Amino acid sequence: MNRLIVVFLFFTVLVSCRPKEYTPKPSGYFKIDTPAEHRYQLFDRPGFPYSFEYPVYAVIESDTLSSKDKTKNPYWINVTFPGLGGMINITYKEISASEPLSKMLEDSWDLSFVHHEKADTIGAKEFENPNNVSSLLYVVGGNTASAYQFVSSDSTKHFMRGALYFDVSPNADSLKPATDFLEKDIEHLMMTLKWK
Repeated sequence: MNRLIVVFLFFTVLVSCRPKEYTPKPSGYFKIDTPAEHRYQLFDRPGFPYSFEYPVYAVIESDTLSSKDKTKNPYWINVTFPGLGGMINITYKEISASEPLSKMLEDSWDLSFVHHEKADTIGAKEFENPNNVSSLLYVVGGNTASAYQFVSSDSTKHFMRGALYFDVSPNADSLKPATDFLEKDIEHLMMTLKWK
């Protein structure tokens, strides 16, 4: 019996002295805190050919990167979301003989589908708001630079394009809470867009 106890203790000590294997934790993402609710305010700057409602947790800034010549593109702006590290870049052009709607739509199509190599999916949703503004929202799935892009027009005079960007490398999984939250804000912007 004593011999059995000694063998058992020796075996227990031998097994318990094995070095522990290190198992790394899986990669995770920082938690993105979105605002508790969607609330909006009116953007109606004097002299601008459009107005719309945008979130109270956003800031309107002039687009200084894309529009270096402010006399050429004075209505290009960014709707910036400081708490989420993102922005909607908005460009505006007036439809004319030298810049017809068909060319603008083709350019927007090209800009949206430049992501097709990285995109898992590209879908489109159509919107018509009470102010007779037609919009098309491109939903780009996967690790692309812009998950949402849209175009809006009255098809005769006004044309607007918008694209959602973040200040980080594209990772659809980590940005999903923010992109899902901002989709509603983009749709609200399109549904309240009005030409002057």
